[in-house]
Amino acid sequence: MTRKFKTEGKFSYLEVGEGTPIIILHGLMGGLSNFDGVSQFFPRKGYKLIIPELPIYKMSLLKTNVKNFAKYVSDFISHLGYTEVILLGNSLGGHIGLLCAKMYPNKVKALIITGSSGLYESAMGESYPKRGDRDYIQMKAENVFYDPAIATKEIVDEVYETVNDRHKLIRTLAIAKSAIRHNMSKDLPKMYIPTCIIWGKNDNVTPPSVAEEFNELLPDSNLFWIDKCGHAAMMERPDEFNILLDSWLQQREF
Repeated sequence: MTRKFKTEGKFSYLEVGEGTPIIILHGLMGGLSNFDGVSQFFPRKGYKLIIPELPIYKMSLLKTNVKNFAKYVSDFISHLGYTEVILLGNSLGGHIGLLCAKMYPNKVKALIITGSSGLYESAMGESYPKRGDRDYIQMKAENVFYDPAIATKEIVDEVYETVNDRHKLIRTLAIAKSAIRHNMSKDLPKMYIPTCIIWGKNDNVTPPSVAEEFNELLPDSNLFWIDKCGHAAMMERPDEFNILLDSWLQQREF
């Protein structure tokens, strides 16, 4: 399957497949590879998967917040020439997707969120190790998954490098504070965009109660669980994730 990495102005992104566009929004520590299972499965179902690199460490410090990331996604949709898209986000990416849908509802026809921040104030600050040696960081990374073996050396090394990079750490903390400020509990009841919520039953970062609250507050949502699964369901249990999402998309005729 051909993957095309493109850089056009301020946008860098991967795309694969042809058909209905699904824009994937990664989390604070989530790389584009976290969605390999999704990007291999859905192009065979008639979808184009588009994964932009969010400018988490590239915006000025004053602009490093969830609202500006949502605007960046809106600009990206316009840049691609789409009138409306499906957004899929994990963790911070889910929060950005939700805020983008609130701010630019005409551009988003459906949402998929998994392990999303936006309601649970501890999600951003507690999940991200701000200090400590490599063993501590490995423990924190393993806590993200039900199966600690998913936290490979490459993942741990990336987190370790980030927390020891002052430029990245300052922006990480700015994003965490911004995510807490942008609690969406009052916004969600007014958002009628169809939303698929897929959650790991063993998510230690955004616990199952957070998924239940999202489902209660969003007027048009469906909640699905994956057992023995942590914070990044699409990465840890890709087959189950894809089956649940495919069924929802077909049922909703997207």
